[in-house]
Amino acid sequence: MNEPDRRRRRPAVSCSLCRRRKIRCSRETPCSNCLRSGNRACVYEAHPPQPPRQQLSRGQPRELMPIGLASTTSRESTVPSHPPGSLVTEITNASTLASQLSAPDVEAMRSRIRQLEEQLSRATLTSTQHHVSTPGSNIETATSRLGGTFHLLHDNRLPSQPQAITRSVTHKTRLFGQSHWVNASVLLLDIFEISEPHLREEGSKAFASIQRCKSLAKVIKSRRAPRWPTPPTPDLPPKDVADELVDCYLRTIETVYRILHVPTFRRDYEAVWVSGAEPDTAFLVQLKLVLAIGATTYDENFSLRVSAIRWVYEAQTWASEPEFKSRLGIQSLQTNLLLLLARETAGIGGGLTWISAGALLRTAVYMGLHRDPSRLPKRSIFAAEMRRRLWNSILELTLQSSLTSGGPPLISLDDFDTEPPGNFDDDQLGAEDPAPKPEDCFTQMSVTIALRKTFPLRLAVTKFLNDLGSHGTYEETLRLDAQLRASYKALSRTLQACTSTTGPSPSRFQIRVVDFLMHRHLSSLHAPFFGPALHETAYAFSRKVVVETSLKIWCAACPSSTIMAAQRRRRGDDAATSADRDDLERLTACGSAFYRTVAMQAALLVAVELRTQLQEEESLGPVPLRPDLLSVLDEARTWSLRCIEAGETNMKGYLLVCVVAAQIGGLMRGVAMEEVPGLLVRAAEDAGETCLPMLEKMAAQERAEGGGDGLQTTLGTPAPEGMEDWDFMMSDAMFNPANAEPMSWMFNDENTQGPSFW
Repeated sequence: MNEPDRRRRRPAVSCSLCRRRKIRCSRETPCSNCLRSGNRACVYEAHPPQPPRQQLSRGQPRELMPIGLASTTSRESTVPSHPPGSLVTEITNASTLASQLSAPDVEAMRSRIRQLEEQLSRATLTSTQHHVSTPGSNIETATSRLGGTFHLLHDNRLPSQPQAITRSVTHKTRLFGQSHWVNASVLLLDIFEISEPHLREEGSKAFASIQRCKSLAKVIKSRRAPRWPTPPTPDLPPKDVADELVDCYLRTIETVYRILHVPTFRRDYEAVWVSGAEPDTAFLVQLKLVLAIGATTYDENFSLRVSAIRWVYEAQTWASEPEFKSRLGIQSLQTNLLLLLARETAGIGGGLTWISAGALLRTAVYMGLHRDPSRLPKRSIFAAEMRRRLWNSILELTLQSSLTSGGPPLISLDDFDTEPPGNFDDDQLGAEDPAPKPEDCFTQMSVTIALRKTFPLRLAVTKFLNDLGSHGTYEETLRLDAQLRASYKALSRTLQACTSTTGPSPSRFQIRVVDFLMHRHLSSLHAPFFGPALHETAYAFSRKVVVETSLKIWCAACPSSTIMAAQRRRRGDDAATSADRDDLERLTACGSAFYRTVAMQAALLVAVELRTQLQEEESLGPVPLRPDLLSVLDEARTWSLRCIEAGETNMKGYLLVCVVAAQIGGLMRGVAMEEVPGLLVRAAEDAGETCLPMLEKMAAQERAEGGGDGLQTTLGTPAPEGMEDWDFMMSDAMFNPANAEPMSWMFNDENTQGPSFW
């Protein structure tokens, strides 16, 4: 009787620490357990191969494959996701095993070692542009010297959810939620990777022109800004100009965000011009903010930008005075609401209005505006309605700033019980005991009331995107989509009923702003799934929604586009554009923050769609693209230049659009991949050469007009005492590779939050 074979000793596949702890090992180098415990010395025991037995109990004899070889040959031959240091460890382990193997195995191990060495070399050479997934975490890092460092935060999702969805993006000290514009730019990171090495070549005209544009922008902005603090003065523009600025404000912003009681404001405004009258400082500050906002739509070039900036500085100085208790009043709330809007339109820290809106929200709560006046001590109908109006406007700006900044709204429907404003005209509130008009009767509050009905769903969308506790499932996205569309249909029917009446009706500005806001929320809701939808058909609906809503947003912001012109021709409406039709277009091009950000983001999403269509199509003939989408790409360049002509100093928006358009044009012509970097660089050079003369002209005008109390010098002249050289203006690492946070060129043009070119 033959002696039974002894059971073979199974080679250890776990590291020594995991074997001692009797826990499952990920078999990485180092393994996930050692990483979490801070143990960098992750050791695997190398056992010599067992001698082959003559016969197995079943089947034919077989050799044991060494652990190191079995665990490595199955991996892909691309650059590994682990850092280069782990490659060195793997190569060392493989070298040790090689001395213990047979000839064929040794040859296989040598091949693997060469492969790992090549991967280590490539990983080292491409360290300026890499994507790193931290083991055991949900943070992906994307870095380039031109694009900067993005930390893309992903939630641990259900198996049915795509892992490519970004929940938030961090940069420096800021964290941006899913509604922030940067999530659209993440889809274009490959452009930075392709063009960066060529942009930084010695003698690159693109780099030199961008650097000079950056310097000019700093000079222009410093000249526009007055000294701080800037106490309020009684100085006002001529009355005819002031009258026009007041009208610009009252026919635009005030018709959507109800802040003032117009008859009372006009009465106090006329009193200012009475000879010998001493204007009240609080009202004077309020008036200047109205003028600053009105200046945005006063003309096509924002010719009063410097004055508007000074008026905002005066109001900010007044609001910063330590007069706390005396400022807890209706007039102070009105002034602070106007200040938030003026900061956005004048481009003064517009991206930080979310922080200020939070402070204003708490001030209103402290004053009891979150409680309906019917639940508080009895007040007049005038006082009660003004409280409801202001609370409604605070809610709208809180939500809008949350959407722009990517921050959570930090408010819920359970936090207040204030009813929507009543359907009153302003003149009615002056009566002794007014009654609200029927809902189907159009008043100065009809648009605001109709928009308020959609507030719960718009708040739910914003919380879904930016709240920490939101899981962001696709099922929830589809549910909110259906509810938001139903709410939008009801809103449209309400406004259409008002328009069809023979009496007063909503202006085109009001209708287009409401349309703009609703499509902004709808687009933001599906934007997180837009990236995965480009490669996964399960999210094709989100791709369609994002493209279509982006197109509608662009048409609302730019009514002079070819798409809208074609629609007007089909309707037979070739009449000259009326004043209120131009107001939103001017507000978008001349103002900053919300409306311009949304318009630019819409253009970028359309560009991503066009590029994806070209990349995914395989055809011998030309790829048919939608003419309306192509027209958006062309018009975005013209629109970006118009923003610069209107006083915008940051040319990177135009630069980015030009580079993306160049890449799409190359794909349409079938340009070879090796020629694409040169195409992008030439587009960047052309963009710099186009913008540089415009900024030089702007700087010369600012110097001739003596605008601002800031830096009074030009490029090439000696810097004032205390300034080393012009390099201090290039604080971002786009112009200084040694800087740790280069993405500031994309986010700021100075020490302000948010992209000034959006």
